[in-house]
Amino acid sequence: MNDITIDMRALCLIAVKPSKIDNVILSLRKIRKVVREIMIVTGRADIAVVLQGTMDEINNVVIDFKKIREIVTTETLIEVEVNLGW
Repeated sequence: MNDITIDMRALCLIAVKPSKIDNVILSLRKIRKVVREIMIVTGRADIAVVLQGTMDEINNVVIDFKKIREIVTTETLIEVEVNLGW
């Protein structure tokens, strides 16, 4: 059986400790393999990170995010394909 790796996209919403956004951004920029874009946002999250890679790569990078002390919480939204029949 062949292992098929499928590239997926995800959006990781990150809440950060007060006044620590700059430190977290610097840490996130060092993680280059699946990180495509980093955005400072408003709302319940402080940072949104666009990820692209295999499911394992995305899972591993989110685990790495959780090792950054200034990060309070993460929420990862995995892109899905939906056929609406249009």
